[in-house]
Amino acid sequence: MTYPEVLANARECIGKYCKACPVCNGVACKNQIPGPGAKGVGDTAIRNYNKWAEIRVNMDTLCEGGTPDTHVELFGKSFKYPFFAGPVGAVNLHYSEAYTDMTYNDVLVRACAENGIAAFTGDGTNPTVMEMATKAIGAAGGCGVPTIKPWNIDTIKEKMAQAKASGCFAMAMDVDAAGLPFLKNMTPPAGSKSVEELAEIVKLAERPFIVKGVMTVKGAQKAKEAGAAAIVVSNHGGRVLDQCPATAEVLPEIAAALKGTGVKVLVDGGIRTGVDVFKALALGADGVLICRPFVTAVYGGGEEGVKCYIDKLAGELADTMQMCGAHSLAEITPDMVRV
Repeated sequence: MTYPEVLANARECIGKYCKACPVCNGVACKNQIPGPGAKGVGDTAIRNYNKWAEIRVNMDTLCEGGTPDTHVELFGKSFKYPFFAGPVGAVNLHYSEAYTDMTYNDVLVRACAENGIAAFTGDGTNPTVMEMATKAIGAAGGCGVPTIKPWNIDTIKEKMAQAKASGCFAMAMDVDAAGLPFLKNMTPPAGSKSVEELAEIVKLAERPFIVKGVMTVKGAQKAKEAGAAAIVVSNHGGRVLDQCPATAEVLPEIAAALKGTGVKVLVDGGIRTGVDVFKALALGADGVLICRPFVTAVYGGGEEGVKCYIDKLAGELADTMQMCGAHSLAEITPDMVRV
């Protein structure tokens, strides 16, 4: 199966909101929610994509040849590539009923694990979502990252119990989900967390904890103070706050602030190709998350569609490394891109 075939198949079943565009840049779906769009005028999702596109890579073939090594280690686990599938929830609402969150995660987790990476799974108001996601992770030998919404502490404890039972190698919380309508005005309260509250959650995880939704140096330092093992520089794809800066704009300063602390820095938002992955690593990221294109891959080809997209990203990354003189991820440096 080719990637254009995956896209063509997806257009037949992905629903009326997503267009399975050849380039997933947020323009066609813009401010459409339900759907894969963004909040308000839809500016943030588009800006995420455009800012990565504005960064250029510096070609340098006056170096030794050889096949680039794309392996990355995260929390003691080795992965074939430095990119991961991002979490998504309510696929049947935002896309179509060809998949539910349960069947979607089942396909995604298995396919990612079989092809050398890991999937972050989503969460939702339906408790079955986390239950089935963690079952899929368990079936994949713990190769997955359950992502828990910032609920009240009692609900978090329930979700964490399921996550721990899966044997997952890490857990995450998308703290920026505090901006989602269904989390607002809940009883008991859910949403934003203080450093003290986050520290309690991190401790409860009993494994590396990833804080997703950090967009400032101050936020990164708070996550570090709470004991996070990693952060994800993310604005939730523009779905929780309009008029945000792009993740590419804030990544360098955040990565610089956490350098040498041991806290891993991941980034998402508008990253679509292996070239984009290279740019993110050059700007200081240890790895990246990609979300919406993996939805298209699942709808367009199930496990084969996911493999097709992973192979596409891997090929583009390796080619860019080779053409810029990087033989390993550690050799990707800031001077290899022009911002």
